[in-house]
Amino acid sequence: MEHREKITSIVAALLPWYAENARDLPWRRTKDPYLIAVSEIMLQQTQVKTVIPFFERWQRELPTIQAAANASPDRLHKLWEGLGYYSRVRNLQKAAQIIVARHGGMFPEAFDEVLALPGIGRYTAGAICSIAFNQPVPILDGNVMRVLTRVFGIAGNPREKAVNERLWGLAGELVRQAVHAGRARSRAPQTPGRAPASCSRLNQSLMELGALVCTPRQPQCAVCPVKNSCMARRENRVAELPNLGPRVPVTRRHFVAFVIERDGRYLVRQRPAGVVNAHLWEFPNVETSGAPVRPEEILASEFGLAAGVIAPLVTIKHSITRYRMTVSAFKVVSAAGGVRRPLVWKSPGQLEGLALTSAHRKILKGAGKKPEA
Repeated sequence: MEHREKITSIVAALLPWYAENARDLPWRRTKDPYLIAVSEIMLQQTQVKTVIPFFERWQRELPTIQAAANASPDRLHKLWEGLGYYSRVRNLQKAAQIIVARHGGMFPEAFDEVLALPGIGRYTAGAICSIAFNQPVPILDGNVMRVLTRVFGIAGNPREKAVNERLWGLAGELVRQAVHAGRARSRAPQTPGRAPASCSRLNQSLMELGALVCTPRQPQCAVCPVKNSCMARRENRVAELPNLGPRVPVTRRHFVAFVIERDGRYLVRQRPAGVVNAHLWEFPNVETSGAPVRPEEILASEFGLAAGVIAPLVTIKHSITRYRMTVSAFKVVSAAGGVRRPLVWKSPGQLEGLALTSAHRKILKGAGKKPEA
Protein backbone atom coordinates (compact mmCIF):
# COMPACT_ATOMS: atom_id res chain seq x y z
CA MET A 1 0.00 0.00 0.00
CA GLU A 2 1.40 3.40 -1.00
CA HIS A 3 2.11 5.80 1.85
CA ARG A 4 -0.52 8.40 0.90
CA GLU A 5 -3.11 5.70 0.35
CA LYS A 6 -2.25 4.21 3.74
CA ILE A 7 -2.67 7.57 5.52
CA THR A 8 -6.04 8.06 3.83
CA SER A 9 -7.16 4.52 4.71
CA ILE A 10 -6.19 4.90 8.41
CA VAL A 11 -8.09 8.15 8.80
CA ALA A 12 -11.13 6.76 6.97
CA ALA A 13 -11.19 3.80 9.37
CA LEU A 14 -10.48 5.67 12.61
CA LEU A 15 -13.08 8.44 12.40
CA PRO A 16 -16.18 6.18 12.29
CA TRP A 17 -14.59 3.75 14.75
CA TYR A 18 -14.11 6.55 17.27
CA ALA A 19 -17.68 7.76 16.80
CA GLU A 20 -18.94 4.30 17.79
CA ASN A 21 -16.40 3.33 20.46
CA ALA A 22 -15.29 6.47 22.29
CA ARG A 23 -15.65 6.29 26.06
CA ASP A 24 -17.96 8.78 27.74
CA LEU A 25 -15.38 10.74 29.73
CA PRO A 26 -16.28 13.96 31.59
CA TRP A 27 -13.77 16.13 29.72
CA ARG A 28 -15.26 14.99 26.42
CA ARG A 29 -18.54 16.66 27.35
CA THR A 30 -17.06 20.16 27.08
CA LYS A 31 -15.27 22.30 24.53
CA ASP A 32 -14.00 24.71 27.19
CA PRO A 33 -10.23 24.86 26.47
CA TYR A 34 -9.50 25.55 30.15
CA LEU A 35 -11.20 22.33 31.29
CA ILE A 36 -9.65 20.38 28.42
CA ALA A 37 -6.25 21.72 29.52
CA VAL A 38 -6.96 20.66 33.12
CA SER A 39 -7.83 17.14 31.96
CA GLU A 40 -4.75 16.85 29.75
CA ILE A 41 -2.45 18.02 32.54
CA MET A 42 -4.07 15.60 35.01
CA LEU A 43 -3.68 12.77 32.49
CA GLN A 44 0.07 13.26 32.20
CA GLN A 45 1.57 10.02 33.58
CA THR A 46 -1.77 9.18 35.24
CA GLN A 47 -4.45 6.65 34.26
CA VAL A 48 -7.90 7.73 33.09
CA LYS A 49 -9.77 5.87 35.85
CA THR A 50 -7.65 7.67 38.46
CA VAL A 51 -8.18 11.11 36.91
CA ILE A 52 -12.00 11.02 36.54
CA PRO A 53 -12.96 11.83 40.17
CA PHE A 54 -10.20 14.44 40.46
CA PHE A 55 -11.34 16.18 37.28
CA GLU A 56 -14.99 16.18 38.35
CA ARG A 57 -14.12 17.68 41.73
CA TRP A 58 -11.86 20.30 40.13
CA GLN A 59 -14.60 21.23 37.65
CA ARG A 60 -17.05 21.72 40.52
CA GLU A 61 -14.75 23.77 42.72
CA LEU A 62 -12.65 25.71 40.17
CA PRO A 63 -14.86 25.87 37.06
CA THR A 64 -13.14 28.87 35.43
CA ILE A 65 -9.65 30.11 34.65
CA GLN A 66 -10.20 33.00 37.06
CA ALA A 67 -11.07 30.60 39.88
CA ALA A 68 -7.90 28.60 39.28
CA ALA A 69 -5.77 31.74 39.09
CA ASN A 70 -7.11 33.05 42.41
CA ALA A 71 -7.16 29.81 44.43
CA SER A 72 -4.87 29.52 47.45
CA PRO A 73 -1.90 27.15 47.14
CA ASP A 74 -3.29 25.05 50.01
CA ARG A 75 -6.60 24.60 48.19
CA LEU A 76 -4.86 23.68 44.93
CA HIS A 77 -2.69 21.06 46.59
CA LYS A 78 -5.67 19.63 48.47
CA LEU A 79 -7.63 19.28 45.21
CA TRP A 80 -4.60 17.55 43.66
CA GLU A 81 -3.86 15.37 46.69
CA GLY A 82 -3.30 11.80 45.53
CA LEU A 83 -2.63 12.60 41.85
CA GLY A 84 1.12 13.03 42.35
CA TYR A 85 3.60 15.07 40.30
CA TYR A 86 2.50 18.19 42.14
CA SER A 87 4.54 20.59 40.02
CA ARG A 88 1.73 20.08 37.49
CA VAL A 89 -0.83 21.86 39.64
CA ARG A 90 1.54 24.72 40.45
CA ASN A 91 2.28 25.20 36.74
CA LEU A 92 -1.44 24.97 35.98
CA GLN A 93 -2.10 27.90 38.31
CA LYS A 94 0.79 29.89 36.83
CA ALA A 95 -0.68 29.29 33.38
CA ALA A 96 -4.13 30.44 34.57
CA GLN A 97 -2.62 33.59 36.07
CA ILE A 98 -0.80 34.36 32.80
CA ILE A 99 -4.02 33.86 30.83
CA VAL A 100 -5.88 36.24 33.14
CA ALA A 101 -3.10 38.85 33.07
CA ARG A 102 -2.11 38.72 29.39
CA HIS A 103 -5.12 37.31 27.56
CA GLY A 104 -8.01 38.87 29.47
CA GLY A 105 -9.00 35.53 30.95
CA MET A 106 -9.59 34.01 27.49
CA PHE A 107 -7.67 30.83 26.75
CA PRO A 108 -5.31 31.55 23.80
CA GLU A 109 -5.99 29.70 20.55
CA ALA A 110 -2.61 30.10 18.83
CA PHE A 111 -0.46 26.97 19.24
CA ASP A 112 2.70 28.93 20.07
CA GLU A 113 0.91 30.89 22.78
CA VAL A 114 -0.47 27.71 24.31
CA LEU A 115 2.95 26.06 24.12
CA ALA A 116 4.50 29.04 25.94
CA LEU A 117 2.34 28.48 29.03
CA PRO A 118 4.05 26.90 32.08
CA GLY A 119 3.77 23.13 32.21
CA ILE A 120 2.53 22.85 28.60
CA GLY A 121 4.68 20.78 26.25
CA ARG A 122 4.35 19.94 22.59
CA TYR A 123 1.90 17.08 23.14
CA THR A 124 -0.35 18.94 25.59
CA ALA A 125 -0.45 22.06 23.41
CA GLY A 126 -1.41 19.93 20.42
CA ALA A 127 -4.12 18.14 22.38
CA ILE A 128 -5.64 21.41 23.59
CA CYS A 129 -5.53 23.10 20.18
CA SER A 130 -6.90 20.11 18.28
CA ILE A 131 -9.57 19.03 20.78
CA ALA A 132 -10.79 22.45 21.91
CA PHE A 133 -10.25 24.41 18.68
CA ASN A 134 -10.23 21.63 16.02
CA GLN A 135 -6.84 22.74 14.70
CA PRO A 136 -4.80 20.36 12.49
CA VAL A 137 -1.90 20.00 14.94
CA PRO A 138 -0.47 16.57 15.80
CA ILE A 139 -0.22 14.81 19.15
CA LEU A 140 2.19 12.11 20.29
CA ASP A 141 1.70 10.55 23.70
CA GLY A 142 2.52 6.99 24.78
CA ASN A 143 -0.66 5.56 23.29
CA VAL A 144 -0.22 7.27 19.93
CA MET A 145 3.46 6.37 19.85
CA ARG A 146 2.58 2.70 20.30
CA VAL A 147 -0.09 2.78 17.58
CA LEU A 148 2.16 4.49 15.04
CA THR A 149 5.24 2.34 15.63
CA ARG A 150 3.13 -0.77 15.09
CA VAL A 151 1.05 0.43 12.17
CA PHE A 152 4.10 1.77 10.29
CA GLY A 153 6.49 -0.96 11.49
CA ILE A 154 9.02 1.45 13.04
CA ALA A 155 11.70 -0.57 14.84
CA GLY A 156 13.82 2.27 16.26
CA ASN A 157 13.48 3.56 19.79
CA PRO A 158 10.69 6.19 19.63
CA ARG A 159 12.40 8.22 22.35
CA GLU A 160 15.43 8.81 20.14
CA LYS A 161 15.32 12.15 18.33
CA ALA A 162 15.21 11.00 14.71
CA VAL A 163 12.59 8.31 15.33
CA ASN A 164 10.56 10.64 17.52
CA GLU A 165 10.50 13.32 14.83
CA ARG A 166 9.42 10.74 12.26
CA LEU A 167 6.49 9.81 14.51
CA TRP A 168 5.54 13.46 14.94
CA GLY A 169 5.61 13.76 11.15
CA LEU A 170 3.28 10.78 10.71
CA ALA A 171 0.91 12.15 13.36
CA GLY A 172 0.89 15.44 11.46
CA GLU A 173 0.06 13.73 8.16
CA LEU A 174 -2.84 11.89 9.78
CA VAL A 175 -4.43 14.96 11.35
CA ARG A 176 -4.02 16.97 8.14
CA GLN A 177 -5.70 14.17 6.22
CA ALA A 178 -8.54 14.41 8.74
CA VAL A 179 -9.07 17.99 7.52
CA HIS A 180 -9.67 16.70 3.98
CA ALA A 181 -11.97 14.00 5.32
CA GLY A 182 -13.87 16.61 7.29
CA ARG A 183 -14.27 18.81 4.23
CA ALA A 184 -15.60 15.88 2.25
CA ARG A 185 -18.09 15.17 5.01
CA SER A 186 -19.09 18.83 5.17
CA ARG A 187 -20.24 18.65 1.54
CA ALA A 188 -22.76 16.03 2.62
CA PRO A 189 -25.93 17.10 4.46
CA GLN A 190 -25.01 18.28 7.97
CA THR A 191 -26.82 19.39 11.07
CA PRO A 192 -27.26 23.19 10.71
CA GLY A 193 -24.61 25.17 12.60
CA ARG A 194 -22.39 22.16 13.33
CA ALA A 195 -19.16 21.57 11.41
CA PRO A 196 -17.44 18.19 11.72
CA ALA A 197 -14.69 18.34 14.35
CA SER A 198 -12.44 16.04 12.32
CA CYS A 199 -9.08 17.07 13.81
CA SER A 200 -10.39 16.71 17.34
CA ARG A 201 -11.88 13.30 16.62
CA LEU A 202 -8.84 12.01 14.73
CA ASN A 203 -6.38 12.82 17.50
CA GLN A 204 -8.68 11.43 20.15
CA SER A 205 -9.24 8.30 18.06
CA LEU A 206 -5.48 7.63 18.01
CA MET A 207 -5.31 7.96 21.79
CA GLU A 208 -8.43 5.85 22.24
CA LEU A 209 -7.14 3.12 19.94
CA GLY A 210 -3.96 2.86 22.01
CA ALA A 211 -5.90 2.83 25.27
CA LEU A 212 -8.57 0.30 24.31
CA VAL A 213 -7.25 -1.90 21.47
CA CYS A 214 -3.55 -1.40 20.67
CA THR A 215 -2.54 -1.95 24.28
CA PRO A 216 1.02 -2.64 25.53
CA ARG A 217 0.22 -6.28 26.33
CA GLN A 218 -2.33 -8.56 24.67
CA PRO A 219 -3.53 -6.07 22.03
CA GLN A 220 -6.88 -6.90 20.42
CA CYS A 221 -5.64 -7.00 16.84
CA ALA A 222 -8.67 -8.93 15.61
CA VAL A 223 -11.01 -6.00 16.28
CA CYS A 224 -8.60 -3.19 15.38
CA PRO A 225 -10.09 -0.83 12.77
CA VAL A 226 -6.68 -0.35 11.09
CA LYS A 227 -5.51 -3.98 11.21
CA ASN A 228 -5.31 -4.18 7.41
CA SER A 229 -2.83 -1.27 7.41
CA CYS A 230 -0.70 -2.54 10.30
CA MET A 231 2.81 -3.64 9.33
CA ALA A 232 3.57 -5.09 12.77
CA ARG A 233 0.55 -7.40 12.51
CA ARG A 234 1.44 -8.39 8.95
CA GLU A 235 5.04 -9.18 9.96
CA ASN A 236 4.15 -10.73 13.35
CA ARG A 237 6.10 -8.05 15.28
CA VAL A 238 3.34 -6.60 17.44
CA ALA A 239 4.94 -7.81 20.69
CA GLU A 240 8.30 -6.29 19.68
CA LEU A 241 7.01 -2.76 19.12
CA PRO A 242 7.47 -0.14 20.29
CA ASN A 243 11.15 -0.73 21.01
CA LEU A 244 11.61 1.37 24.15
CA GLY A 245 15.06 0.03 25.04
CA PRO A 246 16.07 -1.35 28.45
CA ARG A 247 14.04 -0.37 31.49
CA VAL A 248 15.54 1.96 34.05
CA PRO A 249 16.56 -0.17 37.06
CA VAL A 250 14.43 0.07 40.19
CA THR A 251 15.91 1.84 43.22
CA ARG A 252 14.67 0.87 46.67
CA ARG A 253 14.50 3.46 49.45
CA HIS A 254 13.63 3.09 53.11
CA PHE A 255 12.19 5.62 55.55
CA VAL A 256 11.24 5.72 59.21
CA ALA A 257 8.32 8.00 60.12
CA PHE A 258 6.86 9.00 63.47
CA VAL A 259 3.24 9.70 64.33
CA ILE A 260 3.87 11.76 67.44
CA GLU A 261 0.82 12.51 69.58
CA ARG A 262 0.58 14.94 72.46
CA ASP A 263 -2.64 16.25 74.01
CA GLY A 264 -4.69 15.00 71.05
CA ARG A 265 -2.53 16.75 68.45
CA TYR A 266 0.03 15.44 65.99
CA LEU A 267 3.40 16.72 64.86
CA VAL A 268 3.77 17.39 61.10
CA ARG A 269 5.85 19.48 58.73
CA GLN A 270 5.45 20.98 55.26
CA ARG A 271 7.90 19.91 52.56
CA PRO A 272 9.95 22.81 51.18
CA ALA A 273 9.93 24.15 47.63
CA GLY A 274 12.18 22.51 45.08
CA VAL A 275 11.85 18.91 46.27
CA VAL A 276 9.58 16.01 45.30
CA ASN A 277 6.08 16.59 46.73
CA ALA A 278 6.99 20.21 47.49
CA HIS A 279 4.50 22.09 49.72
CA LEU A 280 2.74 18.91 50.82
CA TRP A 281 2.58 17.88 54.47
CA GLU A 282 4.07 14.82 56.14
CA PHE A 283 4.86 13.29 59.51
CA PRO A 284 8.48 13.69 60.67
CA ASN A 285 10.61 11.09 58.94
CA VAL A 286 14.14 10.24 57.89
CA GLU A 287 15.63 8.06 55.17
CA THR A 288 17.60 5.03 56.34
CA SER A 289 19.79 2.38 54.75
CA GLY A 290 17.14 -0.30 55.19
CA ALA A 291 19.10 -2.04 57.94
CA PRO A 292 17.35 -2.63 61.31
CA VAL A 293 17.01 0.61 63.26
CA ARG A 294 16.32 1.74 66.81
CA PRO A 295 13.49 4.26 66.39
CA GLU A 296 14.15 5.76 69.85
CA GLU A 297 17.65 6.76 68.76
CA ILE A 298 16.43 8.31 65.50
CA LEU A 299 13.72 10.23 67.35
CA ALA A 300 16.29 11.67 69.73
CA SER A 301 19.09 12.41 67.26
CA GLU A 302 16.98 13.80 64.41
CA PHE A 303 14.15 15.52 66.26
CA GLY A 304 15.40 16.01 69.83
CA LEU A 305 12.49 14.10 71.33
CA ALA A 306 12.32 11.28 73.87
CA ALA A 307 9.46 8.82 73.56
CA GLY A 308 7.24 7.94 76.46
CA VAL A 309 5.68 5.08 74.54
CA ILE A 310 6.77 4.00 71.04
CA ALA A 311 5.44 1.09 69.01
CA PRO A 312 5.32 0.00 65.35
CA LEU A 313 2.20 1.42 63.70
CA VAL A 314 2.09 0.51 60.01
CA THR A 315 4.38 -0.21 57.06
CA ILE A 316 3.60 1.55 53.79
CA LYS A 317 4.93 0.54 50.38
CA HIS A 318 4.53 2.83 47.38
CA SER A 319 6.27 3.88 44.19
CA ILE A 320 7.36 7.16 42.60
CA THR A 321 8.75 6.74 39.07
CA ARG A 322 11.65 4.27 39.41
CA TYR A 323 11.75 4.38 43.20
CA ARG A 324 10.17 1.71 45.41
CA MET A 325 9.59 3.16 48.86
CA THR A 326 9.10 1.41 52.17
CA VAL A 327 8.00 3.64 55.06
CA SER A 328 8.00 2.11 58.55
CA ALA A 329 5.82 4.27 60.78
CA PHE A 330 5.90 4.28 64.57
CA LYS A 331 3.30 5.63 66.98
CA VAL A 332 4.83 7.86 69.67
CA VAL A 333 2.84 9.00 72.70
CA SER A 334 3.88 11.62 75.27
CA ALA A 335 7.13 12.58 73.56
CA ALA A 336 9.20 14.85 75.77
CA GLY A 337 11.37 17.69 74.48
CA GLY A 338 11.06 20.95 72.60
CA VAL A 339 9.71 20.93 69.06
CA ARG A 340 12.06 22.11 66.34
CA ARG A 341 10.86 24.07 63.33
CA PRO A 342 9.45 23.40 60.77
CA LEU A 343 7.51 20.85 62.87
CA VAL A 344 4.11 22.10 64.08
CA TRP A 345 1.24 20.62 66.05
CA LYS A 346 -2.06 19.97 64.24
CA SER A 347 -5.36 18.58 65.44
CA PRO A 348 -6.97 15.61 63.64
CA GLY A 349 -9.45 18.01 62.03
CA GLN A 350 -6.64 20.24 60.80
CA LEU A 351 -4.77 17.24 59.41
CA GLU A 352 -7.80 16.24 57.34
CA GLY A 353 -7.74 19.65 55.69
CA LEU A 354 -4.06 19.45 54.72
CA ALA A 355 -2.70 17.99 51.50
CA LEU A 356 -0.51 15.10 52.62
CA THR A 357 1.79 12.99 50.49
CA SER A 358 0.11 9.73 49.46
CA ALA A 359 2.26 7.60 51.77
CA HIS A 360 1.60 9.85 54.76
CA ARG A 361 -2.13 10.01 54.03
CA LYS A 362 -2.06 6.21 54.39
CA ILE A 363 -0.13 6.57 57.63
CA LEU A 364 -2.76 8.99 58.92
CA LYS A 365 -5.48 6.47 58.15
CA GLY A 366 -3.55 3.90 60.16
CA ALA A 367 -2.94 6.27 63.07
CA GLY A 368 -6.26 5.37 64.70
CA LYS A 369 -5.68 1.65 64.38
CA LYS A 370 -4.05 -0.65 66.86
CA PRO A 371 -0.24 -0.63 66.41
CA GLU A 372 1.37 -3.61 64.70
CA ALA A 373 2.51 -6.43 66.97
